[in-house]
Formats: sequence, C-alpha cells, structure tokens
Amino acid sequence: MHPPDLQRPDPEASLAPVRREKPGRLRVYIGMSPGVGKTYEMLQAAARRKADGGEVLVGLIETHGRRETEALLDGLEVMPRLPIEYRGRTLMEFDLDAALARKPALILVDEHAHSNAPGARHPKRWQDVDELLAAGIDVWTTLNVQHLESLVDVVWKITGVRVRETVPDHVLAEADQIRMVDITPEELRARLEAGKVYAPETAGLAGDRFFKLENLTALRELALRRAAQTVDDQLTAQMRRQGIEGPWAAGERILVLIAGDAMAMPLVRAGRRLADLMMDAPWTVATVELSDRAPPSPDRGRRVAEAIKLAEQLGASTLVLTGDDLPGAVLDFARRNNVTQIVLGKSKAQRLRRLAGRDLALALLDRSGGAALHFVTEGAPSPTAAADAAAPSPWRKPSGGRLKDYAIAGGAVAVATLCSAGLDHISASANLAMIYLASVLIAGLFSGLRPALAAAAASIGLYNFLFLEPRLTFTIGHASDLLTFAIFFAAAGTTGWLSGRVRDQARLGSRRGAAVAALLAASRRLSGASTRKEAAQALAEQAAAAGGGPAVVMLPAGGDLAVAAGAPELSNFTEAETAAARWAWERGEAAGAGTDTLPQIGWTFRPLVGVRAPVGVAGYREDRQRSPEEDRLLAAMLDQGAVALERADLADSHAAAEALRRADRLRAALFNSISHDLRTPLSTVMGSASTLIELGAELTPATRADLLLSIREEAERLNGYVGNLLDMTRLEGDALRPQQRLVDLREVLDAAIGRVERRLGNRPLIREIPDDLPRVELDPTLMEQALVNILENAIAYSPDDAPIEVAAYEDRSNVVISIEDEGKGIPTSELERVFDRFRRVEESSDRTRGDRGKGVGLGLSISKGFVEAMGGRIAAASPIHTDPAGGLRGTRILISLRKPVPAVP
Repeated sequence: MHPPDLQRPDPEASLAPVRREKPGRLRVYIGMSPGVGKTYEMLQAAARRKADGGEVLVGLIETHGRRETEALLDGLEVMPRLPIEYRGRTLMEFDLDAALARKPALILVDEHAHSNAPGARHPKRWQDVDELLAAGIDVWTTLNVQHLESLVDVVWKITGVRVRETVPDHVLAEADQIRMVDITPEELRARLEAGKVYAPETAGLAGDRFFKLENLTALRELALRRAAQTVDDQLTAQMRRQGIEGPWAAGERILVLIAGDAMAMPLVRAGRRLADLMMDAPWTVATVELSDRAPPSPDRGRRVAEAIKLAEQLGASTLVLTGDDLPGAVLDFARRNNVTQIVLGKSKAQRLRRLAGRDLALALLDRSGGAALHFVTEGAPSPTAAADAAAPSPWRKPSGGRLKDYAIAGGAVAVATLCSAGLDHISASANLAMIYLASVLIAGLFSGLRPALAAAAASIGLYNFLFLEPRLTFTIGHASDLLTFAIFFAAAGTTGWLSGRVRDQARLGSRRGAAVAALLAASRRLSGASTRKEAAQALAEQAAAAGGGPAVVMLPAGGDLAVAAGAPELSNFTEAETAAARWAWERGEAAGAGTDTLPQIGWTFRPLVGVRAPVGVAGYREDRQRSPEEDRLLAAMLDQGAVALERADLADSHAAAEALRRADRLRAALFNSISHDLRTPLSTVMGSASTLIELGAELTPATRADLLLSIREEAERLNGYVGNLLDMTRLEGDALRPQQRLVDLREVLDAAIGRVERRLGNRPLIREIPDDLPRVELDPTLMEQALVNILENAIAYSPDDAPIEVAAYEDRSNVVISIEDEGKGIPTSELERVFDRFRRVEESSDRTRGDRGKGVGLGLSISKGFVEAMGGRIAAASPIHTDPAGGLRGTRILISLRKPVPAVP
C-alpha cells in the first residue's frame, strides 16, 4: 500500500495553470518539413471552428501560391497586412497592433519561426504570438521541427543546411496543444515533384538537396520524437495535478541510482546504453541523501561527483533525492515523474544486508508498484542495467567507533565496577545490575552503537565474574540472569543507535546551516555590488571561502578574458591555465582539474552563465578534495555570482543608455534652439545688411540708423547665445576654475546693471543696495555674467512697463542678492527644474510666448553653475505678488554668498 500523500494532487502542479503568464492558449501544428500540410490542416480546423459558431480571425497565412490552401481562406476573415519599408522594398508583415486592438477569440498566425522585417515591434514572429497570448487571445500556428533551437546542429549534420530562423524549445514545451501533421517521405517527394510545395523551377533543386529521402526520414523521426516527448511531459504534469500514481508506460523514463562505490561510473554508462535501446528515452541519474545519516566519506563523495559529471556529459539529467526512507524517496520520485524503469546495482557486499532484511532491491521489489527493475552485477555490467544505490548501504546505522568513544565506554564500565564493588561491601542486597546498566546507557549516549555494545559485553562479563554466584567464574548461575544480559544489549543497541542518529543529524544540520549561511552572506555581498568590479571581487572572495582555496573571476575584455578579481590577489596564469579558461568561455563547459579538458592543471574553470547569456569565467584551485555538498555550495555561489554580474552589466548598459538618451535630448534641444533662436538674429542681421547694401542711397538717415541699430542689437544677442553655449561647454567639461578674491559686491551689481540698461525699455529698475554691504570672496567676471543672465531673463519675461527690483542684504553668515520681476511667474511644478539646461516653462504664460529675446534656455543654468562653482547657492521663488485681478504673479531669484570668516588675532 502506497503512502497516502502520494495519492494527493501535487500542489505545485495544480497551481501551474493558475500561474500561467499567458492566459491565451497556444496550439502548434508541427511537421517534419515544409509541404506536409500544416497550414492546410490548420485552416481546415479553423473552418470547422467557424462553422460551429466560433470567432476565427486569420492574422497571417503564407499560402506560397498553393491553390488548395488559398481556397480554404474563403469564408474566413483575413486581416490586412502591415507594410514596412526596408531597403527600397515594401514588406508585408503581420499587424500585431491591429490584432491586439481587435482582440478576437482565436487568431491564426502562420510560420511561427519567421523573422520580422526591421522596423517591426519584435524581431521574431513567435514574440508577436507571445504578446497575443499575454493579451488573452488564443493562437494557432505552424512550425517545422528543424526550427527548434536545440536541433539546429542536428539538422545541419543531417541535411547540410544551417537553419537561421529558430524558436526556443520552451515555446513548444509550453504549448497547450500539439498537432502532429505527418506524411511519408515518399508522399512528400511526390508532392514536391508535382509542384505542390515549391514552384517548378526551385522544386528540382530542393529535391536534390534538402528533400532527399534519407533527410526526410531523419527529420520525420525528429518530429515524431519531439512531439511524443512534449505529449509525455504534458501527461506527467496532468498526472501530478490529478494525484495519479504512476507509472503509465505511455513513454519510457529511466531512473538510474548511484552510490559512492566503484560501480558508479560503469552504471552510468550502462544507463546511457539502456536509454539508447529505448529510443533515446529520457533518463535521470540520482543519488540519495538521507537526512538522518552521516555524510559519505570523501572517497565516496568523489565517486558520486565523478559519476554525476559523466552522466551530464552523456545527456542525463541529475539530481539529489533527500528523505528519511530510501525506498520511499526513490519511489516517490518515480511515481511523480512517471518513471517506468528503475535501475540499480547488486554487489557481493549486499548479501549480508539481504539476510538482515535491509536490502534495497527487495524493498523496491516489494513496493515498486509497476516500474521495471534492472540490475547490474558487480564486475559484469550489462547493456540493460543501471546504477547502484546500495553501497555503502544507507540502511546501516551510524555507529561511532573512534578510539575516544571506546575509551569513554571503558571508563564508564570501570567506574560502574568500582561503584559496584563499594556497594557490595556495604549492602549485600544492592541491585548492582542497575549500575552496570547505567554505564551501558552512558556509553551509548556519548559514544554510539559499537562502543555501547562493547560496554554491554564488558559489563556482562565483569558483573557475572565479580558479583554473581558462583563468583570469580563466568558460569551463569541463574536463568534469570540471561534476561538481565539481554536487557543490557537491548539498552546498548537502542541508546547507541539513537545517540548516533542524533549526532549525525546534528552534524548534517550544522553543515547545511553553514551552507545556508554562506549562501546568504554571498547573496548579500553580491546584491550589494553595484559595478562589475565589485560583483567580481565579491564572487571571488565568497568562492575562495566556499572552496577552501584561491579563486579568480575572469571577464571578457577587448575580445579576450582578463582577470577581474581574485582572492587572494593572483599572478598571471600559465599558458595551459589560460587555455582552459578560454575553453570554458568559448564552449560553455568546465575545463581544468576534474574535467576531460586539460585535467593535468591545478585549476578548474567554470563558465558563469546568467539568465540571458554567459558573463564570464570563474576559476578555483584544487588544493584539496571537496565533498559533494561543498561542490553544490560552490556551484550555487557561482550561479548567484553570474546573475549579479549580469545585473551589473545591465545596470551599466542602462546607465549608458540613459546617458545617451540625455545626450540625445540635449542635442535635440540644442539643435532646436539653434535653429530658432540663432536663426532669428542672423535673419535680422542679413535682412538689415541687405537692405542697406541694395537701398542705402534711397533710405532716410533715420531708417539707416534704425537698421544699423538692429544689426548691432541682433549681433549682441547672437554673441550672447554663443557665449552661453561656450560657458555651458566649460561647465560640462569641468574646465571652470574661478579666480576668487575679496570683491565689493556693489561694483559687480553696478557693472551687470550697466550691461543690460539698454534692454530695459520702459521697465523701471529699482535698486536697494546698502552702502555698507560687506565684501565677498568671488570671481567678479563669473558673478557679473551670472547676474546679467538673471537680469536678461527678468527683462525677457516681464511686461514692458513692469518694474524690476535688484536688492542686496546680509544675514548672520551670508550676503543675499535678490532679483524680482513682475512677470506671470513660474508654475510651482516647474520651480525645481527652472535651472535645467534648455528648460523652458511649458505652461501658457508670458514666459512661454516665444517672443524675441527668450534665448536658448541656458541663462539660468549657467548662472547656477557659476554661482555653485564659487561656493554659493541659487534658488527661485514664484509667485510672489498678487495682482489687482486676484491672480498671482512675479518671480524672485535669490543668490546666497557666504561672508568671509574674520581672521582670529
């Protein structure tokens, strides 16, 4: 009878449909090659769906001129295609936006692996389909097996054709329905010769190359296998959701069990041969770790690691099963994964366990419930056998056995003997057996099973020899003493077994806790790294701590690998070590010690593979033999480090993209400003100059003077714009070096006001500058230009008759300059950005009319840069006044300059 929990639905499998990222359902019509009738079959099914009252929209169908296929489109609604211009040609592609806007219940999108034209939203059509599914739209599509990414190299070896348009394998694995469209290779060749696949001029060439009979037969086998594998995966998932116990032999699945004995490697090879005999059936190599057992010895751990590495090279999936019951853990996995073949080994060392009733094979035979068992005997592995799950037996209880443990047991028995001798002189009726039983319990509690049994044997011998009649002999005087001796052994066995189990669990818990703590520390270090250099250094240090030796992280740089971090700092690698690192990077496989590539060197190099692509290589020196747990910890750290490095790369790419975006935005703003603000004064200068040249003799003196004045004013404006651009360049290039000295601020204010007086027009300028204003340390040239920019901004954005007020005052530690205007003001939401480059207020106001003189939007930004370069601060406040109509208006720009600290006498 199976454990009750195996008959319940798997919660994770039950939640899988709920967690679907794409609410739409996908049906894939798959075939071995073009021409088998995938599109034809899909259109026939669509016609039946429409006849039953369902909504069907044809998003895109490639008929390739086949009249039978085109005829099936009659009666179905066909979406217009989207024209995309590319290199002088108009390409007609699938209109994704129109399909999303229409949102039909079902849409047909042919040729799933198609590459979209440049300019489309997604580079691949399967990405278009993903977006449709995410929008809740059901999709039917077609796919040839050679377009699966994992089969590209296989198809190339078969046909000699390198397929360029591919789809990831998960697309087919995540499909809700698979429809296999199949005809024989002979039928497909006949269709090709009849012109039903390609035009006659290309059919002959295709038949001589891709459509060879042997090619089609191999492709057909690939298509059938891949479709069967997908259906088998769906069956397994359905069994988990329904809580159905396997196996169902709809497809063969092999489980190979290994342990750390000499049979591990041969059994993996035998498992590979068994998978080949069963038509390349999926196979898994597993080892079992029982939570209440001591870890295997280093030698056995090394054998397990080598066997797992070999299994991965031969194409098996590998895992570690954990549990308290070995047969239960194996059969639990087998039932939940529909395993039909369980393969294990038999050795001579197992005979003793079989006699004791603790043989794994017997347990599996008794409880397997339908899965076939295969065995490999020691020294004679067969092609249809599998792995050893028994030596060393996980059934064997931990037992201690160190010299210290036996010394503790002997000491406990000696103390019990002394105490018994003393009590025997005091009282003849004392129960001395309890004292010896206590020594046995102490030995079992602190020393384990074997020392406890030894203590029980010694206690029985001494108790019988010294204190039982007849004394000083080993003769057992009473039959009841046999029960006492049996209790001694039972107590020793029970306490020894329990204490050993507790100690092993404590060691295992401590080791796992240390692994979790190490992973947590590594995760914290890596998550806190903001750059590639920091992430690489953190990974190297954590890998060195986990591996117990030097570690290094190498990242691509300039077309080659370069050491980015090491723990401790490392010198240059030898030529062989560098070659191993390059191999790991280029091939995506481990190289160096413990691998099949350059195993003679002292370093192991593993590729660091992130979520999207490889990001680098990690290396660690093999200074000692690591246990499988340490290898798994190190592998987990390297995986975390790869993700951290990829995240740092993405952050750098995002920062670069953001800088580029800002540069593009500034460049566009600069071009727009130049095209408008510089063109206006240039046009005025050119027009006035042309008028003077062509009509100078006919113009009155007043008109000529006015034209000359316009030329001068516009030239000054143009000079101011160019000056602002040069000043901003200095600020951006960090080339600004203020020449600061103690200056009378009134002189700087007077000079700035004098430069803008001609532009005031009818605006009155009010000054409130005290005569006793203290001197301030600043660069007078920069401060004058900053004030001029602010005054010009006030003139440009205030009415012609509105006053402008310039004031200065001091507080406890600063001298403050205030410049106010009576313009409409700056919206509150824009105050924080008013000093940005090329920033202009977007709201409708007199500051956004686009009148002459507004400039390129650099004046306030330059003023801010100049003031801050001299150690001052600048801010804007608006609105500051209430007009008679009840509205708010006015802007105040404040500059705060720190007063010099008087010298202490």
